[in-house]
Amino acid sequence: MKQDDLYKDKLSSEAFKVCRLAATERPFTGLYNDHWLAGTYHCACCEQALFQSTAKFNAGCGWPSFFQSIADKVTYSEDNSLSMQRIEIKCRSCDSHLGHIFDDGPLPTGKRYCVNSLSLLFIKSK
Repeated sequence: MKQDDLYKDKLSSEAFKVCRLAATERPFTGLYNDHWLAGTYHCACCEQALFQSTAKFNAGCGWPSFFQSIADKVTYSEDNSLSMQRIEIKCRSCDSHLGHIFDDGPLPTGKRYCVNSLSLLFIKSK
């Protein structure tokens, strides 16, 4: 994909594998797994705002988890790779792989957006 070439210089090789090739970072290793500052999480590729820190929760799964995204900023598609049935989440703006969504999150949504830290940038609230 030609768009992927735009991000080769912007991202580390590990972040490129996650964002553009749909790899997954190892659990409990990501910068934002145990990160609790107030602010907004953005796409590491295009810098589109994706998640508010107020929607972040500790799922204990090893990846940053959110119970909702910012409206209309994430897309959803079936992912049947690795002999599993999951729903992949991507940035609506640039199609960057973020992670997957599951139905085991807290109220009010019951959703868990399980996101790779490498696919995110954080901007602290002022």
